[in-house]
Amino acid sequence: MYKVNEIFYSLQGEGFNTGTASVFVRLSGCNLRCAFCDTAHQDGTLMTARQIVDEVMHYPAPLIVLTGGEPSLFIDEELITALKSTGKRIAIETNGTHPLPHGIDWITLSPKTDFEGGNEAPCILDHCDELKVVYLGQDLSQYDHISASHRFLQPCYVDDEAQRHRNLQACVQAVLDNPQWRLSLQTHRILGIR
Repeated sequence: MYKVNEIFYSLQGEGFNTGTASVFVRLSGCNLRCAFCDTAHQDGTLMTARQIVDEVMHYPAPLIVLTGGEPSLFIDEELITALKSTGKRIAIETNGTHPLPHGIDWITLSPKTDFEGGNEAPCILDHCDELKVVYLGQDLSQYDHISASHRFLQPCYVDDEAQRHRNLQACVQAVLDNPQWRLSLQTHRILGIR
C-alpha cells in the first residue's frame, strides 16, 4: 500500500520537461522540513499499485511524475514495475536522500542541503538526468560532484512579491555568472495551473 496525497493531470511546470502533459502521483510525507516548502503533502489515501495504475490510466499523459513530499521514501520495485506496464515514461522528483528503485526513466534531483530544514538528511544521490536547485544565493560548487545531463537553477518562490523579484534577479545573475546552469521558472504558477 502507498499513501497517495493526490493524482492529477497537468503540464509539467518546471525543469527540462516543462510543458509536457503529465500525470502527477504525489505521495504523502517527507523526511525534510524545508522552510520554503509550498506543498501540502501530509494527507493521503492508502492505495495499491494496481489502484494507482488504474487512476493513472484515466489520463492520456505520456509521462508519470512521482512527486511529494519525498517519493523515494515510499516507492519500490513493485510500484515501478506496475507503472511501467502502462507504457508511459516514469519520472521522479527527489531530494536525493534515499536510493531509488530501478526502472525510473528520468530522475530530477533537487537537493535541499544549505536550507533551513533541509539539512536533516544528507543527499546521497550523485547522478541524475536533471539537477534542479532552488537558488537562494548558495555556493554552487557544492553540486559539482553530481553528474547531471542538465543543470537548472530555480528562483525560490515566496509570497512577498518584492522578495520574489529579488530572488528571480539573483537567480538570473547566477546563471549569467555560471553558464553551465540554465534558468528554470515555475511556469505552472505563471499560467495559473496546477
